[in-house]
This record gives sequence, C-alpha cells and structure tokens, in this order.
Amino acid sequence: MSARIAAVGVSVVIDGQTILADIDLEIRAGEVLALVGPNGAGKSTLLSVLSGDLRPTRGSVTVDGRDIRDIRHLELARLRSVLTQENQVSFPFTVTEVVEMGRSPWQRTSSRDDDERAIAEAIQATDVSHLAARRYTSLSGGEKARVSLARVLAQGTPTVFLDEPTAALDLRHQEEVMTTAAGLARSGRAVVVVVHDLSLAAAYADRVALVASGRLETAGTPTEVFTAERVGRIYGLPVEVVTQNERPVILPVRAAPSA
Repeated sequence: MSARIAAVGVSVVIDGQTILADIDLEIRAGEVLALVGPNGAGKSTLLSVLSGDLRPTRGSVTVDGRDIRDIRHLELARLRSVLTQENQVSFPFTVTEVVEMGRSPWQRTSSRDDDERAIAEAIQATDVSHLAARRYTSLSGGEKARVSLARVLAQGTPTVFLDEPTAALDLRHQEEVMTTAAGLARSGRAVVVVVHDLSLAAAYADRVALVASGRLETAGTPTEVFTAERVGRIYGLPVEVVTQNERPVILPVRAAPSA
C-alpha cells in the first residue's frame, strides 16, 4: 500500500513548549492507522498536522507527494475530511442539514450528483436515520457525535481523520464506528483514528502509532506495539496482554477487592 500522506521530521513548538518532536509517519491507503498514547501525549496535535489544519514548526507533510502547504483549502477539503473532538453547531439545523454540510466542498462539481447517495449512506452507517428530522441542538452528546461522524463520511474523501470518534458513545456504537472505519479502509481509503481504548484500537487497526511525550514511541501492527512491557512503561500501569481472535486485548492488572 502506497503512502497517501507522509510526515517527515515533524515538530510542533507552542509558547516555547515542544508538543511534537521529530516525528516520521506514513498514512497508507487501504488501512486504519490508530494513534494511541496517554493524555497530553500529542495525538490530537499530530492528527491536526497530518490533516493540514496545523502547520508544524519544523518538518513537512506531503499528500501524494505534494507539500500540504501548497494545497488550497477547497482542494484539501476534497482530499481529506476531519472529525474533531469539538463539533459545535450553534444554530438549530436539522440532523439532515448538518450531514448535508459535508457535501459543501463538492458544490459546482460533477460530484454534486452523488450528494443524495452519499448523505443517505452516511446517515445509515452512523445509525441516525431516526434522528433525521431532529434539531442538532436537541440531541444528546452521543447522538451529536454520530451525526458529526455522518457529516464527515458524507464528505466522501480518500483520507478520513477521526479524533476520538468513540469517546461519547456506548459500547455498541463504539464497535459500529470502528467497524465503519475498517469498512472505509477496505474500500481503499486511508483512515486515521485517535482512540484511547487500546483494546478497541487493537481490534480494528491495521497499524498502531504509539505517541508518548510528543515523540513517536513505535509504530507497527497491534501485536508488535501492544506488549505488556511497553504499555506498562508508557502508561505507568501494569497490564496483561491476552489474545482474542488473534488480536491483543489489554487488561489492567488490578488488586483483588478487599473483603
């Protein structure tokens, strides 16, 4: 699989503090890449740099060999879509109207003919059909998260960035979101997802990039990355790694409850 987006020597310094340091990473078509790491490790900053929303202090990011800084905003919106942690919609748009916003980069192009299909498929994939006529501002946090994901899916880009898409979701919808991400990868897209649940990342990611203290600790398959020694050291917590369906499951080692 060829690299769709590549970061070389990426560093980010904000207010004199190093947030990311010398990161090299490839995003490949046809795979799910999970960004994992402790709170404050720099995962969301790295996603913002890779997506072109934040310029690195040093280093470069290329999209299919082109410097991302040379790509105009509208063209970039047709190349990649981004689900951020904060998705604010102040006006009382309906769910359908919010999802339709994802198609705005394709206005005045022949791809406008795909709008109806793309919107319908995105609504179906995120299980929000029953909310279509509801006002976005009236939804619960989990419902808003799924509608925001539908908007991103409707954008129909070859690369998809998802920053903590499972954070506000129940167990079933977490699994459905990651299944959707895996389906996008199987269709040939590149998917980058920030996930805090290591077992969830291990179950669905083709590769995992473990970020710690602003540096890329390692990148590889879930089995290569998620060793008990490495996870315990990075997170400061003893863990046990077991296997389910040939994928690692990471369990904290807890003391037995006192009587």
